[in-house]
Order: sequence, then structure tokens, then C-alpha cells
Amino acid sequence: MSFVSEFKEFAMKGNVVDLAVGVIIGGAFGKIVDSVVGDLIMPIVGWLFGGLDFSNYFIQLSGAAATNLADAKKAGAVFAYGSFITVALNFMILAFIIFIMIKQINRLKKAEAPAAAAPAEPPPTPEDIQLLREIRDSLKR
Repeated sequence: MSFVSEFKEFAMKGNVVDLAVGVIIGGAFGKIVDSVVGDLIMPIVGWLFGGLDFSNYFIQLSGAAATNLADAKKAGAVFAYGSFITVALNFMILAFIIFIMIKQINRLKKAEAPAAAAPAEPPPTPEDIQLLREIRDSLKR
């Protein structure tokens, strides 16, 4: 088997293609969550905590004075705990949404399981097996 055909066989397996689709959708979904957190949730949280922007919460480690995070990073080392809070909130929202999705998928699978798991009667015994059993029973007698 050639390298190209072996790679084609690997790449076209169902689970590899499904994984690729999942990664692409996950990346796009991550951007949506970033926007929800950065553009909708964090401004409300910042407003609740005095109208400050969380992304500008930092401690300048180099000693230089700066008014925003971009200038502080240009001046030297920065402990940007506001950015960390934003990313942690992103993660919590994403984890919660995935939890809800998995919970719903499991609920749908449970609803399908009883209908699919109906007990079927065993197939009838083949004629040759019945004949062999009769021969066995007559030999025992």
C-alpha cells in the first residue's frame, strides 16, 4: 500500500472527519464565547465594580507608570490579572454551555434507548440442529 493511499484511507475515516469538523466548530464557538464575555458580560461586571474595564486591571512589575495594559506591556513586565479574570470567565461560560449540551445529548440518548432495546424473540432453531438433537436424544435412550 502506498503512502498516499494509506494517508487517504486514514484521513477519510469517519471519526477523523468528525474530529476535524468538531475542532473547526469549536474554534468558531470559542470566538463567539469570547465576544459574549468581552462585549456583553465583562462591561456589566466592570460597571458593577465601579465602571472600570477588567482588561485594564494590572500591576506594573517594571516600575514604570502606565494608564492602560497596552502601554504597560510596552514598558516592561506586567501582572495582568484583569485579563486572567476575563479568560477564566470565558472558560466558565464555555464549560457551562458544554455541560448543558452534553446533558441534553445524554437525555436524548436515554429517550431513544428503550425503543431500540425492545427484546426480540430468538430466531427459530435450524432444522439440522433439531435433527442432531433428536439423534442425540435417541442415542441416550
